[in-house]
Amino acid sequence: MAITDWPKNERPRERLLSQGAQVLSDAELLAIFLRTGVAGKSAVDLARDSLHQFNGLRGLFTASLSEFSAVKGLGKAKYAQLQAVFELSRRAASEQLRETSAFTSPQRVRDYLSLMLGQSRVEVFVALFLDAQNRLICSEELFRGTLMQTAVYPREIVKQALAHNAAAIIFAHNHPSGAAHPSEADLSLTRQLKQALNLIDVRVLDHFIVAGPVVYSFAEHGQI
Repeated sequence: MAITDWPKNERPRERLLSQGAQVLSDAELLAIFLRTGVAGKSAVDLARDSLHQFNGLRGLFTASLSEFSAVKGLGKAKYAQLQAVFELSRRAASEQLRETSAFTSPQRVRDYLSLMLGQSRVEVFVALFLDAQNRLICSEELFRGTLMQTAVYPREIVKQALAHNAAAIIFAHNHPSGAAHPSEADLSLTRQLKQALNLIDVRVLDHFIVAGPVVYSFAEHGQI
């Protein structure tokens, strides 16, 4: 049955407008984005099947264009729209960090890093450069690849910190494997970076590991 044949108070769009987006399921929210289904399936059915095929929202967002387009009812246009929505979410989170202290808004930092790194299929190492009030100056991807395979040069990070006139830095990288616990290489690198940045009076506030929905804080575990 098409959604237009449903009672108005059960349709996802009408429920969102009357009750708010938070009351809808993932499938219902995705159905509003998809707008239409395919023969024999409503938009909600298509959304539910897509979430099942990609193992949830994270899998849907990380799907390649070819994987996404292989699902009947999806395609290049919807892929482009979905990626645009995701990028807008990242930028909105970045704006929040520019307006408030990152140090006093740890959940905003987690949300931003989860959006920034949680969908990457390769390991990415980033730095958030902060001003004296711990507001975000900019975020930069510094290295790509596993820390065992990609050289992370403290000297280059020191140069970037000076170039941005940063007073503090938050480091973050992701573990595509899904394991949030830091490796010995992660801990050793963090110590090296902290020592190098101490020489120019730039504080390292934290180092986060993003592993799917989990965001691990070194500072919270006494590892900074």
